Amino acid sequence: MKSIYKPYGVSKTSFWIGMVLTVLAILFLLFDSITKLLMLGFVVQASAQAGITASEVFWIGFILMVCIILYLIPKTSIFGSVLMTGYLGGAVVSILLSKSPVAFTIFPIVVGVFIWGGLFLRDKELQSVFPWRK
Repeated sequence: MKSIYKPYGVSKTSFWIGMVLTVLAILFLLFDSITKLLMLGFVVQASAQAGITASEVFWIGFILMVCIILYLIPKTSIFGSVLMTGYLGGAVVSILLSKSPVAFTIFPIVVGVFIWGGLFLRDKELQSVFPWRK
């Protein structure tokens, strides 16, 4: 039986912890994207508090979906991570501009850590670019 960890060059433990972080981040972002694409009332209302119009909500959801797809394709995963980092940075700014509690900024930051942490733990090449020091 061929090991699924070999192409990534990482240990079994590292691979699975990375996958768990990735799945958690992607589930949240898919929920965020789909609710925006469907333009659900509570999303449009919350976005309006941050100064985002209803027509912009759909396009924000569309852009996020493109970022998610790029992240899930192994050859474009790093590019997708960079784009999602920008998206989450925008989320932090929107939270701050809407006068929401500063504590709400923790959630997009944690999702960003999960995105990069999951990719880092699953990708030996990324680990060589950002090595852990002993």
